[in-house]
Amino acid sequence: MQEKEKAYQSGELMKRFLPYYRKYWRVVVIDLFCAGLTTICELVLPMIIRYITNAGMNDLASLTVAVILRLGALYLCLRIMDTMANFYMAYTGHVMGTRIETDMRRDAYAHLQKLSDTYYNNTKVGQIMGRITNDLFDVTEFSHHCPEEFFIAGLKAVISFIILARISLGLTVIIFAVVPVMAVTCIIINLRMREAFRRQRVQIGELNARIEDSLLGQKVVKAFTNEEKEKEKFEEDNRKFFALKKETYKFMAAFQTTTRAFDGLMYLVLLVAGGIFMVKGRIAPGDLVAYVMYVTTLIATIRRIIEFAEQFQRGMTGIERFVQIMDSDIEIFDEPDAVPCVNPQGNLSFRNVSFEYPDDHNMVFKNLNLDIHSGEKIAIVGPSGGGKTTLCNLIPRFYDIDKGEILLDGENIRHYTLKSLRQNIGMVQQDVYLFSGTVYENIAYGKEYAKKEEVIEAAKRAGAHEFIMALKDGYDTYVGERGVKLSGGQKQRISIARVFLKNPPILIMDEATSALDNESEFQVAKSLEALARGRTTITIAHRLSSIRNSDRILVLTEEGIVEEGNHESLLALGGIYYHFYVTANELK
Repeated sequence: MQEKEKAYQSGELMKRFLPYYRKYWRVVVIDLFCAGLTTICELVLPMIIRYITNAGMNDLASLTVAVILRLGALYLCLRIMDTMANFYMAYTGHVMGTRIETDMRRDAYAHLQKLSDTYYNNTKVGQIMGRITNDLFDVTEFSHHCPEEFFIAGLKAVISFIILARISLGLTVIIFAVVPVMAVTCIIINLRMREAFRRQRVQIGELNARIEDSLLGQKVVKAFTNEEKEKEKFEEDNRKFFALKKETYKFMAAFQTTTRAFDGLMYLVLLVAGGIFMVKGRIAPGDLVAYVMYVTTLIATIRRIIEFAEQFQRGMTGIERFVQIMDSDIEIFDEPDAVPCVNPQGNLSFRNVSFEYPDDHNMVFKNLNLDIHSGEKIAIVGPSGGGKTTLCNLIPRFYDIDKGEILLDGENIRHYTLKSLRQNIGMVQQDVYLFSGTVYENIAYGKEYAKKEEVIEAAKRAGAHEFIMALKDGYDTYVGERGVKLSGGQKQRISIARVFLKNPPILIMDEATSALDNESEFQVAKSLEALARGRTTITIAHRLSSIRNSDRILVLTEEGIVEEGNHESLLALGGIYYHFYVTANELK
């Protein structure tokens, strides 16, 4: 079961997020400057209306057409400035947010590449995809609007308070007394809304994982006529998602209703207190008009913050799920003194190796010792669960051992850089993975910047060139997602061609022919024989006929290596290998 992930405080999330602004600090500064300009333009209008109203009521003769035209020209200039500033905020600000989103997605993907198989064994792909796509979409709006909205709100609140306090400090204190109560209430509801958003994001990942699992296995679903069962599973996850969205909207509605009630309370205070102040002669009619306009502006700003609250919580949730990826431990990494592995001979040694899987603590090996010589062809057989695949996965450090050491040419493999170590190891597995693309692209994946002639030569050596040329578009044929347009034998030979192109000195073949029919197995076996020539080769096989010519055969069980020798000597021993061989022949 996947462990419950750590929840983060908002302050910690912001501390982790702020460094992404560093590259774009100039854009942020200009954006906030433009936000300040738009705020000033908005706050000047009530002062103009106040002046015209008071002048009209107290000294109408002073309010000439020329004065009004000058005020109109001033306001026109302010609106032009406001329009230009708003365009910068709307365009450049959003582009900055998109750049930050892109940077975060790049870092998340780079970190995912460093995580061990243990992480992927315990994390659903749908969850991971949701984190680096949907969750980070919300960060774009958050990156742009978060500093802008809070800056504008703070600026308007401070300037409005100063202007209104100069007009009437008493009335201003009465009106602004509502704001702290409103803020505390909204924060409480907001925290509950964020938790709802967090659960909603997790369920989106579960829904994605369910869809992906069902669609990738659609042939199995149809073969077992389990369409209705899959629909029921999907419907259950879909209902959970609906329930979480419903809960989220409940908190959003409570949040908006609360703020709307406080809006009405502020207008009520202004209506009653302002009216009494005017009757008592403590405020002029024009000042009261300005008050109404400033309070309206302030309430509009609060509403913008309220509308942004949902976006804010989505953004914080997206940042939190991003941080959870970035805080996932990198278990396999280069040692500080690691050096490149250059032209290894292929001598491998296991010295008192003990290993258990970190997620379930299942002990696989205890004090395992094994020597494999350069150019030697080793075959490993044994019952399922004996550790054959695990042993092979330890050599390229897909997992790190708990005790002992694995040596390559007498040097601990931890002392080599991961990239150089894995560049010298080729793997051909039963479950062939082809990327969505062309045949050419999948073979060329074996060597960076490979020439076309090298790719074709690798295909010929793998016995794949002939069938590739028979395809509709030859090497440019699209293989489909995971190579679904090709047969098992064709996919396997393309994967072998990929290893031929890589040309590694160490070769690991993990049941590379067990899923093929007899004809495909014969063709692939010839390709594998050619591939193994001159390399240190480790072969895992259930079909004993494919390993009879191995230099040495190891029988690996839960007790470790219990038998060792060539085909004839193991048959003569009459042990586990002999039993496997007799059973296989009887099944024929």
